[in-house]
Amino acid sequence: MAANADKTKPYIPLSGCASGGWSTEDEATATCFCGAVQLAFPTQGQGLLNTFVCNCSDCRKITASMFASNFTVADTHLKHLRGHENLRTYSQQHSIASGKTMTNYFCSICGTLMYRVGAAFPGKSILRIGTVDDFNLHETKLRPQMELFTKDRVSWFSGVEGAKKFEAMFQN
Repeated sequence: MAANADKTKPYIPLSGCASGGWSTEDEATATCFCGAVQLAFPTQGQGLLNTFVCNCSDCRKITASMFASNFTVADTHLKHLRGHENLRTYSQQHSIASGKTMTNYFCSICGTLMYRVGAAFPGKSILRIGTVDDFNLHETKLRPQMELFTKDRVSWFSGVEGAKKFEAMFQN
């Protein structure tokens, strides 16, 4: 996307085999790489709780990257549009900072991590910004406002400009 592109309009590029993504003023979709699983979530208001980058060791390992870009949605506002039956879970608590179970929801066909649910965060789902179909939202409404586990950030990443920094986990 060009730096001067109009970020007030949806920009839904071809990515993987996913199709049918959409975005309105208040709601948008997130789809796995193969398109089998699609969610709808709020892009503003009560249901969109926060946006953040996490540098913790679990986020590194589960994303196969150096950090994860996330947003948290109230479960009451998260909709499964298709493919709920294609989601598989993996849970563990061994390396989770809170010491409580974190459950990961993956597409069983392509393996995309769609969201995480933590026992330490009841009523909330942690989605991945990269699954959001409207790429303009990545830079606007879903731009990370916080950065967690900065103490574990790799030296070659200077962090998210303008985001509030936390050495470890954000505390409400």
